[in-house]
Amino acid sequence: MEPFRQSSSGERIGVISDTHGLLRPEALEALEGVDRILHAGDIGNPDHLDVLARIAPVMAIRGNVDRGPWADALPETLNLTAAGLRIHMIHDRKVLRSDPSDEVWDVVISGHSHKPGIEETGGTLWLNPGAAGPRRFRLPITLAFLWEEAGRPRAMIQPLPADMSRTQLQRS
Repeated sequence: MEPFRQSSSGERIGVISDTHGLLRPEALEALEGVDRILHAGDIGNPDHLDVLARIAPVMAIRGNVDRGPWADALPETLNLTAAGLRIHMIHDRKVLRSDPSDEVWDVVISGHSHKPGIEETGGTLWLNPGAAGPRRFRLPITLAFLWEEAGRPRAMIQPLPADMSRTQLQRS
């Protein structure tokens, strides 16, 4: 697995989404060494947040499949500063009501579509880490890394192996 870059602030952020109750061992391995983990919703199992927290501090938002008292405790959106970046998290980018340039966000993180992507518009980096849980359609299994470099947000999509047997998967 190719290592990702470290930010000039030194903070390395792992970004994961749409695990849907399936926390792959490869995802845990890929996240080893990050300073923080951001989960962009559709967690599916609250115990998985505890597993991720053994790697690094976790901040998570609620996705459309997250239900029950544990999920009600999670925010639908979250604004935070990490690695010197102003980050906004929302599960479904299509329901974003604000203009990122008005909000002065450096990064908008979303999930929901299961399609990994990185794009930059108007000084805002849009990051969808894709889905790290069960395969959907023919989309890849992925997560992402985020860091600051020379005052700008940078991101990388990390593909994960998807041809594992069911006995190798960590479902709880």
